[in-house]
Amino acid sequence: MANKSKSQENNRSDISTRTVIQIIFLVGSILIGLRHIMPGESSKGGAFDVFCPFGAVETFWSFITTGETLKTTSPLNFSVFLGVLGVSLLAGRAFCGWMCPIGTLQDFLANFSSRLFGNMKIKLAGNKVRLPYKISPRNDAWLRSLKYLVLAVILLASTFAIYPPLREICPARALLSFQLTTPLLWSVLIAFVITSMANRRFWCKYLCPLGAVLAPFNKFAPLRLVLNQDSCTSCRRCDSACPMDIPDLTNNLRSAECIECLECQETCKEDGALELRLF
Repeated sequence: MANKSKSQENNRSDISTRTVIQIIFLVGSILIGLRHIMPGESSKGGAFDVFCPFGAVETFWSFITTGETLKTTSPLNFSVFLGVLGVSLLAGRAFCGWMCPIGTLQDFLANFSSRLFGNMKIKLAGNKVRLPYKISPRNDAWLRSLKYLVLAVILLASTFAIYPPLREICPARALLSFQLTTPLLWSVLIAFVITSMANRRFWCKYLCPLGAVLAPFNKFAPLRLVLNQDSCTSCRRCDSACPMDIPDLTNNLRSAECIECLECQETCKEDGALELRLF
């Protein structure tokens, strides 16, 4: 019993550490956005876009073919992106689960939705559901491929673009730049809030092109969750806790959709059933 309590305490510590890290990166992103709306060119330090890791993907073709980056991007994008790649080489999509401010806002909005609506059922698409709700497995399967399509379209568009192709519909700009200068950005903001409250990590699962870039790293990253078959009782508590709604989670711990958030480990009642290991 003592060992069990110690294990649960360690799990709570992991989640608490994750929350602290998420808040630190979110606050940092907010401060960057606020800095760019201060008066005076010297206070702005370049465009808000230069701090985006995905900006490196968007401007890569222009940089290698012309030696110049797309407008509103700079070599700083590559530095930020290399940092994200370093995390991904070690821990797969852990950046998405621990550091990405957009992911953090989605978590906060989903938790707010859960508390706001509680056990109430609302009518959605002709059915009464509780929020946040899970999309049916049939629709979920094809929706997850959309982020790869988004990535492909952006890569194609970047070969002849002047500005980053995602710029005018980027949720990071809508949420964190504090410069909602177009109706389109307002639409993105509203859609992001609604979808995040309706379905956990909607943007991450179905639309995020950076998530599509990082997904393959889950297959070989050395820091990963491992299942202890002798301890697992197949209760499926982890399935319901997973914010990415990965089906049959214990048999899909290397899923490209996993963001290494450790929610499954936190909710597990069996000591040692899920362990974080470095191979």
